[in-house]
Amino acid sequence: MRIKGKLKSGMLLLVTFLIMSVLLTGCGGQKADNQAAKNDKVKVAFVYVGPVGDAGWSYAHDQGRKFLEKEMPNIETTYVESVPEGADAERVLTELAMKGNKIIFATSFGYMDYVQKVAQKFPDVTFLHCSGFKTANNVGTYFGRIYQARYLSGIAAAKQTTSNTIGYVAAFPIPEVVRGINAFTLGAQSVNPNVKVKVVWTNTWYNPATEKDAAKSLLDAGADVIAMHQDTPAPMQAAEEKGKFAVSYNTDMRNFAPKAVLTGPVWNWGPYYVKTVKSVLDKTWKSEQYWGPMGDNIVDLSPFGPMVAEDTKSQIAKKKDDIVKGQWDVFTGPIKDQQGNVKVQAGQKMSDKDMLEFAWFVQGVEGTISK
Repeated sequence: MRIKGKLKSGMLLLVTFLIMSVLLTGCGGQKADNQAAKNDKVKVAFVYVGPVGDAGWSYAHDQGRKFLEKEMPNIETTYVESVPEGADAERVLTELAMKGNKIIFATSFGYMDYVQKVAQKFPDVTFLHCSGFKTANNVGTYFGRIYQARYLSGIAAAKQTTSNTIGYVAAFPIPEVVRGINAFTLGAQSVNPNVKVKVVWTNTWYNPATEKDAAKSLLDAGADVIAMHQDTPAPMQAAEEKGKFAVSYNTDMRNFAPKAVLTGPVWNWGPYYVKTVKSVLDKTWKSEQYWGPMGDNIVDLSPFGPMVAEDTKSQIAKKKDDIVKGQWDVFTGPIKDQQGNVKVQAGQKMSDKDMLEFAWFVQGVEGTISK
């Protein structure tokens, strides 16, 4: 009996050991499967010219990155912020490619040539460059027709001014910024032909102090509405401090200057990022120069401030409807330059090529374009 008891006990221990081994193996396998699933995620990287907390350009792109992660759980994203538009951009892009990122979004104009150089070294990586114009087999460009929203914001500004002088704090004299100033001015003059738009260049994307000082100089020169092409709300805050009004850019900036901000052109990058990543993964992506209109919802206007009249909202809504339906676009003639020369004939529309190469101001803009 003692021998049988020992045998019985031994068999119980053996069975227990085998069960535990199976359970442990199962747990280990599940852990390994989870790790494998994590490792299988496609890596997507973003490069920003400013900090993600700028409340403007880089912040808007980062909101798009977060939207991408939420919509596509099989994606693992990373970002590098405050990357200067110089040689350092090439280093960052190279490191991101070497770390296994299969798709890289470079989100500032000045990265263009560095994207081209790095893309040649990593033909299996897809690069998307925002606001540029150079492509390759594995490089596409993307942007939105923000000039359409800028035109509409110009209407809001012109309906609010009493001095007929609007100040415009501008970053760099590149076609993108020039195009925006012109669109804004045309929108303003469509409801108030007496409006003048004074331009001050900061040669910065993100420098709150410099941009605020630029806005103050325009306010001191008689502007009672401030518009901008910058990445911070500093010009909006300068306007509020003076009891004046402002048109923001990139994101809804009303929280930073609630008494000043009328409205502003805004970006909605998320849906584009999802669509693009999906096309790369299902191998339908092809290099292109995407320039999305308001109808694609990539650009829009932020909500209006309480000071904007209902009549103004109605005028803007009607013009927006024409733009979205493709019945009219901003740079449709007649359009004159600062000297009064007709640059676009009546009934004609500027080509995308000409708009992308804008190097002159429309009539009504006070300022010069110089590097």
